[in-house]
Amino acid sequence: MKAVHFVIGCTVAALLIAASARGAVLESNAQGFAIEEKADIAAPPDRVYDALIHPEKWWNPAHTFSHDAKNLSLMATAGSCLCETLPDGGSVEHLSVIRVVPGKMLRMKGAMGPFQGQGLEGALTFTLAQQDDGTSLTLDYNIGGFIRGGFGKLPEAGDAMATDLVARLKRYVETGTPDAAGQNRE
Repeated sequence: MKAVHFVIGCTVAALLIAASARGAVLESNAQGFAIEEKADIAAPPDRVYDALIHPEKWWNPAHTFSHDAKNLSLMATAGSCLCETLPDGGSVEHLSVIRVVPGKMLRMKGAMGPFQGQGLEGALTFTLAQQDDGTSLTLDYNIGGFIRGGFGKLPEAGDAMATDLVARLKRYVETGTPDAAGQNRE
């Protein structure tokens, strides 16, 4: 019975955190789609930005090729990348950094995950704005191009990934851990 209460409590906590993030697939058509995720974070923009540029501390390991977020690196300088080292000596460039405004905005281009092997290009922008004693964070991911078989449910899958990343970043900044209560850290 205690295990059931624990699982219910963890589920409620995860839903409450997810509910504080707002997002959606804004538009989807044969050429591409646009995702927007928003969250209010109880920390100043400089602190949120500092966490943002250290994805190895908050990124979901399930959204990496090595399944270990510690293999991620990001140099917040135009021309660098969000990259990942692989155990076999290989590497992956997830996104190229194209614009940096410390404490306010980070923009990268590229196609992540299952989009990477297709004829797609995207722009991922994190915008941070001071809001009372915290930060209003907006993630925009616009992706387009050719994908064999069409986009199908990929916009919703991309939105789920973006929702997860924003929730993990928010939890990391506010609590020191990206994991929801009851989750195992990898």
